[in-house]
Amino acid sequence: MRLLLGLMWLLHWLPLPLLGRFGSGVGSLLFVLLRSRRHITLTNLRLCMPELSEAERLALARQHFQAYSRSVWERSILWWASETRLKRLIRVEQPGVPTAAMANGPTILLCPHFVCLDVAGVATAMEVSACSMYVQQKNSTFDRILRAGRERFRPVRLFTRQDGIKPIMRALRDGLPYFMLPDMDFGPKDAEFVPFFGIPAATLTATARIAAVTGAQIIPVIATFLPNYQGWSVKFYPAWKNYPGPDITAATRRMNEFIEERAREAPAEYFWTHKRFKTRPPGVLSVYAPARQD
Repeated sequence: MRLLLGLMWLLHWLPLPLLGRFGSGVGSLLFVLLRSRRHITLTNLRLCMPELSEAERLALARQHFQAYSRSVWERSILWWASETRLKRLIRVEQPGVPTAAMANGPTILLCPHFVCLDVAGVATAMEVSACSMYVQQKNSTFDRILRAGRERFRPVRLFTRQDGIKPIMRALRDGLPYFMLPDMDFGPKDAEFVPFFGIPAATLTATARIAAVTGAQIIPVIATFLPNYQGWSVKFYPAWKNYPGPDITAATRRMNEFIEERAREAPAEYFWTHKRFKTRPPGVLSVYAPARQD
């Protein structure tokens, strides 16, 4: 791991077009080698985009591996490049980071799992302090570098799932925006089966529940690649009106619909390698049966 992190540190000095093309090349290789992840990706695409031909889904899956690999290697720039370089490479769409809106009251920055989500985090952290939940890494060296990379500009409170919801509620009441990643399958606990691309998906209701208890506004943020390896685009969307309303399930469905719309806009950059439909309704078989040998 130390060697890999050392390589990433060296690579962050490269111009982004070279580093991006290197990451895409590695992604093409991983698409061939990582059979199980390729199977998960293609299964997700068959479920979510049945209108595409198998050849189109295969091409999209390959593009996703390239984009995912790029995002990992380009993370070295997020961790070690100067703030000046980052502000040159990160284009925040107008009207910019909504600092004034976030200062008006509790705020949940809703950031779905696109491969460039760390870019959205950096764009936010260069302007305001925030809090977020993260998965503690098994390798202590990588965990330390990951935390340092996310805390390098302004104080950031990072919680784990084991910490529970109370620290997040306190942070929101203290005026810290909560950078929330809402669209992973963590099992049936605190989740409901809500359609995602028309497929029942175990979806955490935490976004709606936290907003209901704290009165937090929901401001979505999405980061995507700029064309031709020129950097990244970060877009903060207007705060959702009348959210969550009286129906938590309807509010959660509304969230999934928003994420689906954004995924259709940049389909290669959504996190298709995740088993989004791992948890099934009672009596429904798994959709991720082992892939047959090619």
